[in-house]
Amino acid sequence: MSEEGKGTAASFIEKWRSRWPEWNVAEVFVPAARRPAVDAWFTLLQELYEAAWGGSDPTPGLAKLAWWHEELEGWEKGARRHPLGEVLQRQPAPWSRLGRALNVLPGTRGQPAAEAAAALAGLGSAVWACDAALVAEDGREPAAPANADAPAVVLLGERALLAGADADTAWLLEHWPSRLPAAHVRRIHAALLRARLGALSRGQEPAALPGWRVLAMSWRAARSG
Repeated sequence: MSEEGKGTAASFIEKWRSRWPEWNVAEVFVPAARRPAVDAWFTLLQELYEAAWGGSDPTPGLAKLAWWHEELEGWEKGARRHPLGEVLQRQPAPWSRLGRALNVLPGTRGQPAAEAAAALAGLGSAVWACDAALVAEDGREPAAPANADAPAVVLLGERALLAGADADTAWLLEHWPSRLPAAHVRRIHAALLRARLGALSRGQEPAALPGWRVLAMSWRAARSG
């Protein structure tokens, strides 16, 4: 079994939840029946972002992204190797579309945010389409935002968070979409991400937010669609 396929779904999810302890509060706005799939989905995205942008050497990440492209194509055909597939593979999401969109990620490593946003438009759209499918919002494509770069801007927020204090943080906050016509799980997670980026911009460690703030922020985000 490849390195990407080792472990259990629960172990991968626990790694993601340990990085986003706010989700213990925020998930109250996610239907209970959908929470396992949403947890696995955000965990999968973390794996992809780390492969694309994590570490000082891009070479291992290139191999992982190629593996994930093949894996997601397999999910569309009913096959799976990664433990997260036990939770996600049967979900009616456009896995093949997501897999094909991964090929833009290597070129965005270190690319200025303004340029990377244009390159990541297709991937951002694929991510939002999976969001909608996984929370059973009629399986509909999210409405196009007024700012066509909005999905990519949010995605680049994850890159900035991986990088720590990043020159792009100010640009991202300036261009952060005021409204996200996306699945409510995306709006909730984007609100948490925006708060962490705000802390980075002030030279603070993006520590977990207090529960009362997460609750209020998540409630507003869930209702804003």
